[in-house]
Amino acid sequence: LKPAGVLCEIMDDDGRMARLQALKELSRKFGISLITIEDLIKHRRRTEKLVRVIAKTLFPTRFGEFTLYLYGTTIDDEHHLALVKGEIDRKRDILVRVHSSCVTGDVFHSLRCDCGEQMERSLEMIVKEGRGVFLYMHQEGRGIGLVNKIKAYTLQDQGLDTVEANERLGFQADLRDYGIGAQILSDLGLTSIRILTNNPKKVVGLEGYGLKISDQVPLAVEPNPYNLVYLHTKKVKMGHNLFTDRREPFHQYVASTLQDHRSGRTSSAGAGAAKRRGKKVAGSGRKPQRHAQKGEESS
Repeated sequence: LKPAGVLCEIMDDDGRMARLQALKELSRKFGISLITIEDLIKHRRRTEKLVRVIAKTLFPTRFGEFTLYLYGTTIDDEHHLALVKGEIDRKRDILVRVHSSCVTGDVFHSLRCDCGEQMERSLEMIVKEGRGVFLYMHQEGRGIGLVNKIKAYTLQDQGLDTVEANERLGFQADLRDYGIGAQILSDLGLTSIRILTNNPKKVVGLEGYGLKISDQVPLAVEPNPYNLVYLHTKKVKMGHNLFTDRREPFHQYVASTLQDHRSGRTSSAGAGAAKRRGKKVAGSGRKPQRHAQKGEESS
């Protein structure tokens, strides 16, 4: 028999479908367990294999040669890419970057975000290490999709920050789920990884699906006048570990840099981006450390 489920609606006294708060009250009153559809999805991602390799090929890049795996899933029509460097099967503490797709940053080198530079820096570090995985997940705009991401940009042009823009469109600040990514890494034979990220929630999200995170490796990139507010929002509102080595408070750095840019005391953004791509990123030579955040919660 194939797995099956039954959906029935609980009605309120007025005949309308009971909402979550009413269901919680019934759960407490009668001692009945209560779960959500989201809980069911997470359970399936933890207990069932939902990914499969569709194709595999040699993949030379300007960073070095990789083996490219194209993955599909059994729960949707999305596809994800895994760029594998060297021998990784059953090896411990493999360097891994789980990177969300960003057409504007990764393809067109947009200066509104740091995605493209993080992608390039990650590939460089993996090649230098001699082995590792760059996992490219199809979840544009932190999960809201390309169309809504561009709409969010329009709202940011009007003065909202990246979190406020998502919320104005009716979304959470971050809709990404790391269950499929964790399954792909497990399918590649990984059990213990060092994760390239500034986002503590990504660490907790992957650990929630059974991967051991032995280290959180900072992924520092140089900011530019167009993404300073965006990076400040990620640091302050989303808990990202950014610019921890700066002596001056980051909000002061943001204000002074933007003032310099408006006054014409900075080089053009294009020249600055080119310069950043050709030099070593500050802080990248430090010994990787995991920076725990106060009040971390599983996602």
